[in-house]
Amino acid sequence: MAHSIGMSGSTILSNRDRLPELFDKGLPHVEIGEFGDRDSYLSFLSLARENKVSFGIHVPHFRENSKYDLLEEVKMEPTFARELFVKEVQEAARSGASYVLVHFPYFKGEAEFTNEKIEEGLQFLHHLQELYDIPIVCEPKLGQNKSPAGIQYLYDFPMKLWEEYGLSICIDIGDYRIAVEDKWREYIEPLLPFTKVVHMHNVRFTDEAYIWTPIHRDFEKQGTAFDMAPCIELLAKGRDKYFILEHTPHTNPSGKDVDDGIEWVTQQLK
Repeated sequence: MAHSIGMSGSTILSNRDRLPELFDKGLPHVEIGEFGDRDSYLSFLSLARENKVSFGIHVPHFRENSKYDLLEEVKMEPTFARELFVKEVQEAARSGASYVLVHFPYFKGEAEFTNEKIEEGLQFLHHLQELYDIPIVCEPKLGQNKSPAGIQYLYDFPMKLWEEYGLSICIDIGDYRIAVEDKWREYIEPLLPFTKVVHMHNVRFTDEAYIWTPIHRDFEKQGTAFDMAPCIELLAKGRDKYFILEHTPHTNPSGKDVDDGIEWVTQQLK
């Protein structure tokens, strides 16, 4: 495949009534998780088949399950989270997903023995990837209170070792820009050989937090924080990737803004 542009379920917060919107733009791929219930999930699968699109599952399948707990407890014990994750991988493989995407390595904040913890987690993920024959994509994330610790620990982890386990990586350009600011290139470049998925959104900072906004060439006019053009240009190099539009509905973006973003990214990827 060449690069593929996809829509994320985050754009509608996986709302069952809005699932058809994920297919409105005619994109070849959708990435989704956190369904409200099994019926919504089944309804998505039939829409994906009907629209002949590929899809990736961003675990958890269902909102109440674990999102961050493979290495340390955020919402539940890692042992229990891993049992659930095995079921997630089985389900995704059975339903014909192109990949399973998981937040890993995720650390709430600073931690000890991180290389050992990451390697042990990679062994677990590698085993499942082999067993169920489905690619597992690891997305390093900001921790609590925007902690860049997990992104830093992945940067410190020997990539030679990562390569041995054969797992793919997802780069969230919004998280990386917040975590390492202008050093994003230095942090992302070593990951390029393993990068399979790119989460594209910009960021609008508010008093309380930050909101994911659509990717757009005219980022200043959109009131967003970062010029993402150089990031996308870098990530367009090398192996084929899924570029996923991952804004949330909070700023109520217009269809035109989203379309402009799609058109702009399509140009960037040529």
